[in-house]
Amino acid sequence: MLRERAGSESVEIELSEGATVADAIAALARDPAVGDLAARLPLRIAVNREYADNDEPIAAGDELAAIPPVSGGGPEIVERVRSARITQEPLDPAAITALVSDPGAGAVVSFQGTTRDVEKLTYDAYAEMAGPRIAEILSDCVQSHGLRAAAAEHRIGDVPLGEPSVVVAVSAAHREGAFAGAREAIDRIKAEAPIWKKEVKFEGAGGGESWVEGTVP
Repeated sequence: MLRERAGSESVEIELSEGATVADAIAALARDPAVGDLAARLPLRIAVNREYADNDEPIAAGDELAAIPPVSGGGPEIVERVRSARITQEPLDPAAITALVSDPGAGAVVSFQGTTRDVEKLTYDAYAEMAGPRIAEILSDCVQSHGLRAAAAEHRIGDVPLGEPSVVVAVSAAHREGAFAGAREAIDRIKAEAPIWKKEVKFEGAGGGESWVEGTVP
């Protein structure tokens, strides 16, 4: 919504030396292009692609991103994260599930989130942050649930009725860990990854389009 209102990928704001994240939010609310919208939305600010508290100081050269409400580990853990991808291409659930194949796995669980009730969903994302954030979530799930492997991919752009917009796949030694890991992964991706969706309704249902309300990360 902010990008649509601004008509560009970014806006410029001026901050004094020693400014904080809260100062950046206030400056954005005064911007003539997006100010009214920024003032109404509960925003989080990401500094250098990490969520930041309002009292965090901002330094020259930092990259800031305004995140409206959205719809780690060592080398061994990282190797178990087989994919954490944002893509405009259609998703292949079977191929993503195959990525988590492991000889020590006794259970594989996969989840597909598909478009329903509308002609299509149009997804937008801060992809530079969303992909790494999904990788961090999968790493946490590998550690918490003893997963053998995990993968997740999220589609952006138009996703027609019945097609998957997100696929999560995990493998584990036992089904309990696989089910729990897959559930935590998709729940956290929905809550933390900076991804948004717009509903485009069928003409027979009145047509029109609207952004789906979300929660602050």
